Amino acid sequence: MANITIDGVTKRFGEGNNSIVAVDDVSLEIDDGEFVVFVGPSGSGKSTLMRIVAGLETQTEGDIEIGDTVVNQLGPRARDIAMVFQNYALYPNMTVEENMSFGLKMSTEMSDEEIETKVTSTAEMMGIANLLDNTPGELSGGQQQRVALGRAIVRDPNVFLMDEPLSNLDAKLRTEMRTEINRLQNDLGVTTLYVTHDQTEAMTMGDRLVVLNEGDLQQVGTPLECFYRPVNRFVAGFIGSPSMNFFSGTARAGMLQCDGFGYDLSERMQESAGSHGELDLGIRPEDIELHDESVDRNSFEVAVDVVEPMGSISYAYCRAEGQDHDDTFVVEVDGQQLITEGQTLYAHIPSTDAHLFDRATGETLHQRKLDSEIEAAPTEQSQNAGASSSQL
Repeated sequence: MANITIDGVTKRFGEGNNSIVAVDDVSLEIDDGEFVVFVGPSGSGKSTLMRIVAGLETQTEGDIEIGDTVVNQLGPRARDIAMVFQNYALYPNMTVEENMSFGLKMSTEMSDEEIETKVTSTAEMMGIANLLDNTPGELSGGQQQRVALGRAIVRDPNVFLMDEPLSNLDAKLRTEMRTEINRLQNDLGVTTLYVTHDQTEAMTMGDRLVVLNEGDLQQVGTPLECFYRPVNRFVAGFIGSPSMNFFSGTARAGMLQCDGFGYDLSERMQESAGSHGELDLGIRPEDIELHDESVDRNSFEVAVDVVEPMGSISYAYCRAEGQDHDDTFVVEVDGQQLITEGQTLYAHIPSTDAHLFDRATGETLHQRKLDSEIEAAPTEQSQNAGASSSQL
């Protein structure tokens, strides 16, 4: 097992003015046995960064260290890693047993008996022991993925690298395999880097998330830190499904004037915003309340455009008065709450759950309060007194 250090890594494709920066000066420490997820949209640099760790790409600048060894000049085989790909990369003319044992035969001096014992025990752990004589063409997608994982496990590497390994599976099987990979990683304790654009995978699997966008490192933190304490608007909008709602406005005299409504900023929010005038108000769908009547000055009239029933919850797509259909925002409501398209309601955004972002830079200026902070500061006076300590 090994820790990984990524130190000032930059990757450029091309030269001069036509070069493209795929990874821009990324530094990161990954602990021994940690499960870290690289997450971001397509083109964010997450797969490129993993390929650099694997030795499949050479960085333009910076160092990669695995354990106590700088591996910049080492090829993939010498780095003691095992990689699981999106397309499984199984040899179609080999049986499952041959696929799983091939790497051991090529890279170790283990005897045939030792290899057979290791492959068999790993296949039993993966639930594919009855498939050892089958070829990949005789297997389902989920079974092929198990074989690919088993082939990596028998190598007993220092590091697992997984590049979107579940993206070819259907939704139900992805859920099952997420749980399986989590269990395996916990049992094996191998340092694991996992690449995905699927934030549900990222939130449910990683000890920490590494959020990337256009080659830039945005935030490193636990899934809940990235969800509840995003460092900028990009992270706030990318982590969470449905994503956070944003309302652009201009702050003046304690009021944020947004398109279609005004929002009274609490004293804590005003202190956080300071002299920043052009702001984005952020609120997650589950934190917006819908009422038949206005409940306070921060309630505003909305029309319901679309309702998506999801079972225990529903998503209501609403728009404020004067907004067009492209400006809808999402509200999560109880699945048994009767809401119909075309209905007029009042949306309420609690100040304790709202975020503020600088519109020009995207920087987070104000974070929502967590439940523990609200319990510790039940009065407005104590909330204001503790405002500075609740900021990151």
